[in-house]
Amino acid sequence: MKSFTVLQGVAAPMDRANVDTDLIIPKQFLKSIQRSGFGPNLFDELRYLDRGEPGQDCSGRPLNPDFALNKPRYKGACVLLARDNFGCGSSREHAPWALDDFGMRCVIAPSFADIFYNNCFKNGILPVELDAGVVDGLFDEMYAMDGYELKIDLDKQVVVTPSGAEISFEVDAFRKHCLLNGLDDIALTLESESAIRRFEDNWKQSSPWLFDSFSQSGA
Repeated sequence: MKSFTVLQGVAAPMDRANVDTDLIIPKQFLKSIQRSGFGPNLFDELRYLDRGEPGQDCSGRPLNPDFALNKPRYKGACVLLARDNFGCGSSREHAPWALDDFGMRCVIAPSFADIFYNNCFKNGILPVELDAGVVDGLFDEMYAMDGYELKIDLDKQVVVTPSGAEISFEVDAFRKHCLLNGLDDIALTLESESAIRRFEDNWKQSSPWLFDSFSQSGA
């Protein structure tokens, strides 16, 4: 998993509440358990004027000119400004996969659905919860300024606006540690690899008959 330390880049709007995971990545594209390749279908229903099909080359599909992520001013955005209850609906982990594959590393919203919130941390994306009034202010600033950029410093736990204003946010210490160091569940387990091996070796010595039976059965 990619680590997250300091991110600075263009912010783009998803200016609606209750954006569910099927809107983030529609169900017809959940054909793979690979974590890459979902970016072209992020917000597919909103980005394109036609209905996409799995495996379709999106490069020639007609774009919706009214959708924010298709506008030149938001090109290359890596921060998504959203509204209440972002990521609600089904628990599909493909939603953060699609955001990450598109290039979004941080989502700022007043609230998130719990499962989506947890899945973000497991996939290198930082979900930042801020007061609804603060988020309103960020939307206003973003709409007023082309190329509006935010800086997110995870270590200091601040969002920095173009004016230099710092907005503090809370994050669980363990999740922060994992993101700063790029540790997903597998990487966390491998940090204890030597302890796991010692346990297995001791178990084999104390209960050798268990392992003999496994060997004889071909397990």
